[in-house]
Amino acid sequence: MALGTNHSTITTSANFIPELWSDEVIGAYKTNLVVANLVTKMSHKGKKGDTIHIPTPSRGSASAKGAGAQVTLIADTAGVTNINIDKHYEYSKLIEDIADVQALASMRKFYTDDAGHALATQIDTDLFNTAELFQGGSTSGDWTKALEINGSTGALTDYVNGGTAEGDISDAAIRNMILKLDNADVPMDNRSMVIPPIAMNDLLGIDRFTEQQFIGDGNAIKNGKIGSIYGVDIYVTSNCPTTAGGDRVGLMLHKDAMVFAEQVGVRTQTQYKQEYLGDLFTADTIYGVGELRNDAGLAFVVPAT
Repeated sequence: MALGTNHSTITTSANFIPELWSDEVIGAYKTNLVVANLVTKMSHKGKKGDTIHIPTPSRGSASAKGAGAQVTLIADTAGVTNINIDKHYEYSKLIEDIADVQALASMRKFYTDDAGHALATQIDTDLFNTAELFQGGSTSGDWTKALEINGSTGALTDYVNGGTAEGDISDAAIRNMILKLDNADVPMDNRSMVIPPIAMNDLLGIDRFTEQQFIGDGNAIKNGKIGSIYGVDIYVTSNCPTTAGGDRVGLMLHKDAMVFAEQVGVRTQTQYKQEYLGDLFTADTIYGVGELRNDAGLAFVVPAT
């Protein structure tokens, strides 16, 4: 008895192949994001335009109500923050048939993981660069509005690029950073600290950090999170910037300090290229980043060694 002709072939199964690549890329992408998970995220998917206009109202004040008098109207002081959707990054590989036939299945896993890591790293890099604007700074690469730490007292002063006065992160320095945000009326929830690996080594020497009540239950270690101190979640990433003077940059920020606007989430596409006898694999994303609240974040500098 004939089995018929309804065979599963590469052609009939083609719709399943891109999804497999896509799921693996997106999984790796989400796993490697650090800073993008700590800021305000706006979805612009499926929408036209290259700029998002975000209203940024100022806080109002209460007015005394006099007997028989009308209420006091508060003038509208809302400003606007423009976020340009101007970043389009891609990761592409051409996989020739001979390599596809002879290579182990782990080859696809490596490429999908590498694509997700590359795109996530780029987004975090753009957010780190934006953080140079904190506290009135400019994206000059000098980090002049970043803070350097007095190694003896934990006091914070403006960073001098190429100087030698930078001290290691300390309990007193962390408390001074928190105080700086408190004085700017930054909400106490949704605060995070992002540090380079060298600073994590210093944190492990701080009793307050290693005490169980400051670390938590140990189940929240994900996407670089290593614990918390004084209610501030701590994340470590090797993607922290390096200044021209060779020092490493860390951040303490509230969620409202920056925004990550995603117009096209990570997508994958494959196309057979007969002229090369291989599959062209591309993962890409379109997005924009920007500063929302200048005083809701601060950058600090620690020695690289």
